[in-house]
Amino acid sequence: MNSRDLLNKMKWHDDYDFDRVKIYYISRGAEGGISSVSGSNVRELERHFFVTRDGEIPYHRITKIEYGEEVVFGI
Repeated sequence: MNSRDLLNKMKWHDDYDFDRVKIYYISRGAEGGISSVSGSNVRELERHFFVTRDGEIPYHRITKIEYGEEVVFGI
């Protein structure tokens, strides 16, 4: 399952609390090149990117997704 499909599943299925999701992504301006955002800060899941309060992040930049303490997606 790709990152977009997984995030959609976690957002729209009752089995998950999307606020417990943490998304790590490549961020050219961040120290170490990686930033993260919690599910509570995700406003929209679009076709090619997800939207946060700070902007749009393409799915291909996602390196890891955690649900609570568990890594559920990683490259």
